[in-house]
Amino acid sequence: MPWKNGGGVTVEIAIHPPGASVDAFEWRISMATVAQDGPFSSFPGIDRTLAIIEGNGMALSIAGDEPVALTTKSTPLPFAADVPVDASLMDGSIVDLNIMTRRSSFSHSVERLSGSYSAEAGTGTRMILSLRPLTVSFDNDSARLEKLDSIFIPESLPFTVKPDHDDGVFFLITLRRI
Repeated sequence: MPWKNGGGVTVEIAIHPPGASVDAFEWRISMATVAQDGPFSSFPGIDRTLAIIEGNGMALSIAGDEPVALTTKSTPLPFAADVPVDASLMDGSIVDLNIMTRRSSFSHSVERLSGSYSAEAGTGTRMILSLRPLTVSFDNDSARLEKLDSIFIPESLPFTVKPDHDDGVFFLITLRRI
């Protein structure tokens, strides 16, 4: 779908409620290719976290502050989506992961993890987005994820992640109703 500001295109992974518009979602998870420098779209009342999936990186100037450099190794960066944000590519286009929640109804957290991982039942809905092949096991079942595959895990279930290789990298996204 087109960006709100018309500057590019986003691949929507999931949105709640299903079928909501970009002005009416409670939460949204998406990926976008950024091929040029420029401003981010403004989303009033929204909190956002951004992480780089592919490419050499991007610097974000948020609300006029000094630019923050993001690369594929950086910790995901949370910020308000209703303040001015300008992006500068470091060396060519990038693919980013965007998590947005309406601050009046949801909150979120995003972690970049690697290797084997185990989680107890938690609060909130969790999603795994794989950057390398891995297996997610929960509730006497398992799912095989390839690069850029994702799976939602209900909050009541513990789960484990086992990558094919020790360097298996994935994102753990947690969405919590306020």
